[in-house]
Parts: sequence; structure tokens; C-alpha cells
Amino acid sequence: MQKEKLREVRKRKGITQQQIADIIATDVSNYSRKESGDVSIRKEEWEKIARFLEVPVEEIYQEEEAKQINHFDNITSSSSFGNNISGNYYCNVPEYLLESQRDLIQILKKENQRLEEELKKYKK
Repeated sequence: MQKEKLREVRKRKGITQQQIADIIATDVSNYSRKESGDVSIRKEEWEKIARFLEVPVEEIYQEEEAKQINHFDNITSSSSFGNNISGNYYCNVPEYLLESQRDLIQILKKENQRLEEELKKYKK
């Protein structure tokens, strides 16, 4: 379901999708999918957007429609109860968060290497 109320207020105020994307810390393509209804807008995002647009949340808020997104390959898994779950799932994580996690992984790998070398010294 498109977020017509949100889009109408944003355009009326002369605000771009990029400006809203910056406020909720995402990229413009992800925000575009949120505004078009392909990706859910979280409660805290609604609140940030309303503050930025200087309107009550009720003026822009529209109920989310449950929707399965088809952006990635099918994922199939089975639980211990024998239920199979299959479908396409979309991961809504901003790129800057992913990048910071990649950096942290590299730091931890180096620290792990250093500790392994130190441990070898003590084993001798």
C-alpha cells in the first residue's frame, strides 16, 4: 500500500525523498521502497519523519499492509517441529551499519590472530 498521505505532505512541503532518507539513516532507494509500500516503515521512523515534516504522526501515518518482498533468492528452512518455511525475504539494514560491522569483523580477526600467536608462545 502506497503511503499517499506521507508522499502528499512531503511534496507539499518541498521535501525530497533524499532528505527524508537522511533523517531516518537509510539510502534514497530504500526510502523510496518504504514510501511506495514495498518496505515497512517502523514506528520510530514515522516519528522522525513527522518531526522533520513538522506535522503530527497521524497526518502522515498509514497502516502497513503485510506483504512478501521478492528481492532475494528463496530461502527454505525447516524447524524441529517439521514445519517448512519458504519464501523470499528482504533485509532492511542500512549500508553504513553493514560497513561498520565489516570493519569490526576485520578488527576482531586481527585480534584473534594476535591472541593465537601469544597463546603459541605460552604453549612452548
